[in-house]
Parts: sequence; structure tokens; C-alpha cells
Amino acid sequence: MKKPLVALVGRPNVGKSSLFNRMVGQRKAVVSEVPGTTRDRLIDDTEWNGVVFSVVDTGGLEVYHPKESRDASPLEEGSIDFVPEIRGQAMLAIEEADVIVMVTDTIQGITAADQEVADILRRTDKPVIVAANKGDNPERREHAFEFYALGLGEVFPISALHGTGTGDLLDAMVNALPYKPGEDFDADEDDGTIHIAIVGRPNVGKSSLLNKLIGQERAIVSPVAGTTRDALDTHLVWEGMPITLIDTAGIRRRGKIAPGIEKYSVLRAYKAVQRADVVLLLIDATEGITQQDTHIAGMIKDEYKSVVVIVNKWDAIDKDTHTINQYMDEVRSELAFMPYVPVVFISALTGQRIHTVLEAAVRVQEERLVRIPTSELNRIVRDAMLRHAPHTKQPRPLKIYLAQQVRVDPPTLLLHVNDTRLLHFTYERYLENRIREVYPFTGTPIRISVRARDNKRHK
Repeated sequence: MKKPLVALVGRPNVGKSSLFNRMVGQRKAVVSEVPGTTRDRLIDDTEWNGVVFSVVDTGGLEVYHPKESRDASPLEEGSIDFVPEIRGQAMLAIEEADVIVMVTDTIQGITAADQEVADILRRTDKPVIVAANKGDNPERREHAFEFYALGLGEVFPISALHGTGTGDLLDAMVNALPYKPGEDFDADEDDGTIHIAIVGRPNVGKSSLLNKLIGQERAIVSPVAGTTRDALDTHLVWEGMPITLIDTAGIRRRGKIAPGIEKYSVLRAYKAVQRADVVLLLIDATEGITQQDTHIAGMIKDEYKSVVVIVNKWDAIDKDTHTINQYMDEVRSELAFMPYVPVVFISALTGQRIHTVLEAAVRVQEERLVRIPTSELNRIVRDAMLRHAPHTKQPRPLKIYLAQQVRVDPPTLLLHVNDTRLLHFTYERYLENRIREVYPFTGTPIRISVRARDNKRHK
């Protein structure tokens, strides 16, 4: 079962992004522990009352009105012709959501644009909650009640900037979700099919690769970046194994995502990564690995998905005996936070080495399901600690009493220790590297959880 999704919608400049940052934690949304890797994006996870869910900041749902009307946010010149597409893609985002939060502005009150948005939401069968934002004082919070006139449901006066009223709003969101606390949203029901998502920047050859893999023109191929708007599922059987290939829209940097169509294509691509077992990350060999490639890789890692890096357009590179090694070194350097990923060099245009793509993906999926016997895991951890004891400034040393693998898909290890504060992330990484020497888990991230002996502290 996948994480439930809450969509923040509304006209521009009502504070949706501020509410998004308040819900997920502003620094969490924009800061990465991996140096040089941008992680800011439109979607992130949060937790409230034991329920984990995703929240998406949809941007302004812009509906055109003449500038002299009460609507304070008319579309810019040049965007008016795209009103039908913007409406359609807004409906797509609403369709994906389990709960919709309409954000409004208590200072301006109900505008014509608010009424347009409300008309759209009333035609859905999804729970809708109204967040009357900018209620920074009692007088403004009293004005919030006029939004009941929209006919959408309960209205919560809040201040996203100061956090006032957001607790009650989150309570209402969680109560409206069709899920219960403690449910695991990482794994789908096992239908025996390997789900493989093809992701990357625009125009790196994702649709061309899909067509080569299935041997037909399943997806439209165009040299114009951004041709693919939706996530396409294609089912096939490869060497007796059922596989679902998911082609996705190109993922641009956040600042370059156009309003309307492309923004929600990125949402679909993100959700495709969530439901995949293995992700094929395509890189354009002619451009080299870019910051946006590392951004997408970081998104995949955050979801604990297995990954194969596919370097496409290799036929267009002038090569000598050292080229492939030099290129491999560059990929390893830029993706240093994912040292376990396999790298495959192909040409989707000519079909060069296309047969290695599914071979690598299936091998990675098999590694994802490997389970380490408890006795073997404890031997590896014990030998690692004897080889290199943990350093700590605390008066007592770290002790690991038991190590066990508690699940696969993704492989998750639980360490029982004397004090979780004594395990530094660098030593945790050291232990992971020693484990991978014996069980490589190729292409697959490993989750390591830590539990104190008294069960009072968790990491």
C-alpha cells in the first residue's frame, strides 16, 4: 500500500507553500545530508498522530479573470490560452489525492478565483478541508468563517507562518484519510510482477528506451523535451518473468517547472518512483551527469528504491580505450552517496547493449529480496567492530548486542545497542560497507534502524 496523499490547492499567493513547509518542516524540504545534492521538490512526507502521508504543494490554481475584477491574481499574459490545460491538470492532481486542502486568505476574503476553485472541488468525491490562512490575530480568525459560504466543509482558521491552528487542521486531515496509524505504506501487495520505472531529465531517451525494450512504438518519441505527460504502464514477460515498465515525464529542476501541465507530470513521475521496485535512472552521455541527475538520484534514494544508472546515447560519444573508465569515474564521483549502483552504457537509438538493461534490473531486484541469516549478520558486525572499534566522546563505548534483518524490500537491519546516541552516522556507514563486502545488495539501499536495550530511544 502506498502512502496517502494530501494535496494543497488554491489560488496563487494564499500561503500554500508556507503551509507545506510548516507540515513537512522547512529545512527538511530544502536541505540534504549529502553535500551538493539538491532535495527541494514539490512533494515530501510527514507524520501526524502516527499516520505517515505525503503532502504536495500544487502551486497556484490560476483561473483567468479580467484585471479589473476582484480576483487579485489574474494569469500572466501568454498563459490565458492554456486555461483548459491548467484546469485539466489541476483535476489530475486532485484525482491523485486522498484528501484535498483548499487554502484561502482571510485578509482578502472570498475572491472570484476562490469561487472558481471551490466549483472544481465540489465536483470531486474527495474529502475537502478549507484552511483559512493568514489568521495571525483574533480579528482575522473571525473573518475565516465567511469561507463556509464556499460550501466545501469545515473551515480551519490558521497561520501557516506562525503555526497557529495547524494542529487542528492536521487532526482533520488525518481523520479524513482512509488509513490507520501504523500501516506500512512501503510495500504493495505482491502480484509477482517486477515494476520498473524509467526516470530522468527531459529528452534523455526514456521513451526511446521503452520502445526498444518492448519492440514497438508504445510511447511517443520526440526530440522536443517534455513530450511525455503521463506515466505509462507497459506489461511484458521477459525470460518467464512478468515485468511492468513505467515510462515517466522528464523531471526538471523545480525553478524550471512550468505551471499547469508539466508540474503535475512531475507529480506523476514521483508517484511512479514510489510504486516501482527498481528505477532506471537515465543519463545523457553527451551532456554528462548534471546536478539535476543527482537531484533525481537523491529522490530515488529517499524512497529507498533500487536503481540502475543507464548512460544513454553512448553511440554519440567519441571513444578511446580510456573513455568508459573516465566516464564511470565521473558517475561514481557525482553519485558518491549511492556507491552501490550498477552502471550500464547503452544506445536506445541503435539498440546497442539494450539486452543488458533488463538483465541488470532483474539482478538488482533479486538483490533487494536477499535475507541475511541472523547468525551471519552478527558475525559480520562483530568482525567489523573488532577490526575498527567505534570512536566516541561519551564516557562509555558503543555496544551492539544483536543485529538482525527485520525485512526485505528494502533490506532493513535492526541493531540493538546500549545507547542510540553512541552510534555516529559515519560508523553506521562503515558497518554498512562491511556488510556489503559479503552481501553486496547491488543497486539497493539498506535501511539501518537502531534500538536501545531499554526500548526508550529509537533512531
